[in-house]
Amino acid sequence: MTRDSAGDAPVAVVTGASSGIGLAAATAFARLGWVVALVGRDPDRLKSSTDLVREAARGPDPVAYRCDFAALDDVRDLAAKLLAEYPRIDVLANNAGGAFTRRQVTTAGFEMSMQVNHLCHFLLANLVRERLAGGRMINTSSDVHTRGLLDPDDLSSTRRRYRTFPVYGTSKQANILFGVEAARRWPDVLTASFHPGLVRTRFGRANPLLATFFRLSPGLRTPERGADTLVWLATAPADEITTGGYYVDRRLHPTSGRLVNPDLAERLWRASADAVGLAPEPLR
Repeated sequence: MTRDSAGDAPVAVVTGASSGIGLAAATAFARLGWVVALVGRDPDRLKSSTDLVREAARGPDPVAYRCDFAALDDVRDLAAKLLAEYPRIDVLANNAGGAFTRRQVTTAGFEMSMQVNHLCHFLLANLVRERLAGGRMINTSSDVHTRGLLDPDDLSSTRRRYRTFPVYGTSKQANILFGVEAARRWPDVLTASFHPGLVRTRFGRANPLLATFFRLSPGLRTPERGADTLVWLATAPADEITTGGYYVDRRLHPTSGRLVNPDLAERLWRASADAVGLAPEPLR
């Protein structure tokens, strides 16, 4: 049985929707009358967030899906549920993410931030890919990508001393390159990545210094301001958006030369597919 009662209402799947940018984006889509699927890890926060989005909704009730991106099997289960319930997905907002103060390795054997920030979104998008035809995929990246040192042959950054922001930046480079290569492989899906700015969220909560910074520093953006470019990329006319592009405050923004390197983007795609157990996908 599919969730088809909403008629022609667009469908948005938002990961990391329990708080911050994801919750703000989910609320914005609900106010537009969209069908909204909120994906989050913590069941209590996910329920509270879904209730808030429901209060703002001007269309169908939002639906919550618990998924822990520390577990690839959770992502596979999520994809199966989305495929069973939605005949199409108009927007996949790959927003869940985190930075970690020490090296953590998932049960699948990957460095945690690379799995949570990139590999799980890569897996999810590939599993629901046919439902994205004619839709959009938006990746939440960061200007910290400039500190990354992406090597597709070493996705878990094992060859360097672990440092939080270079490793986090590496995963954010992966977000952008994923969008670049998806634009080439999936011409029927409009893809883009964006930097939300410094936003007052729960980011860095595992690190007391980072948590204090994001809770108390003046001048940080609200989650709504941080989500603005995401919502714009989801709703603006397609001819105003460069597929595969990287955006800051609704404007196309340059990245480092290596992030427009088609060879690096393809190598990352192949390494990611191998990491999550997907069969190689031929170019169309």
